[in-house]
Amino acid sequence: MTPRRPLPTRKRFARDVRGVVAVEFALLAPLLLLFYFGLAELTQAMMAQRRLFHATSLIGDMAAQNGQINQARVDDIYNIGQAVMKPFPATPMRLCLYSVTSDSKGKDTVAWSTPKNSPTNCPTLGAVVTDVPDSVLPISSSVIISTTSYDYKPTVSLNDASFTFRRTYYLRPRRTETVELVK
Repeated sequence: MTPRRPLPTRKRFARDVRGVVAVEFALLAPLLLLFYFGLAELTQAMMAQRRLFHATSLIGDMAAQNGQINQARVDDIYNIGQAVMKPFPATPMRLCLYSVTSDSKGKDTVAWSTPKNSPTNCPTLGAVVTDVPDSVLPISSSVIISTTSYDYKPTVSLNDASFTFRRTYYLRPRRTETVELVK
């Protein structure tokens, strides 16, 4: 029996499978980590968005349950809405609560408006509103509108990106035809 001749170095290197798993892991690990952290950040953004939607409906619902409302009560409602956002910070949250009444001709005007953190889309007192659907605000009736926006900044971002979530709810007054803001 003759001893085998050793293979040339190049062929031995091609047949050697030791360390293949380590090389595959080194190639895939950065991609898997990127997916993991990306999905974690996406989940956080979705949670912030859902909390904003819940806070918006809660703010409008609490205001619609009153026959009369004053600024102190509105401030309490806003504080509750901001508390719903926890554990996310409440400072990037902008809120607007206002009442729109429709006259006998179908002209929709703002009866009162109470912005917080200066939202850009909060209408002023007496402004004519055209974006309320007729199914929500029939002629000679009133509706409470709560609008919120939230600037979400991801924890890890390569370019300081931020996303703005917005939500609007329309709620009919429950106890009276209109909710009045008492000064």
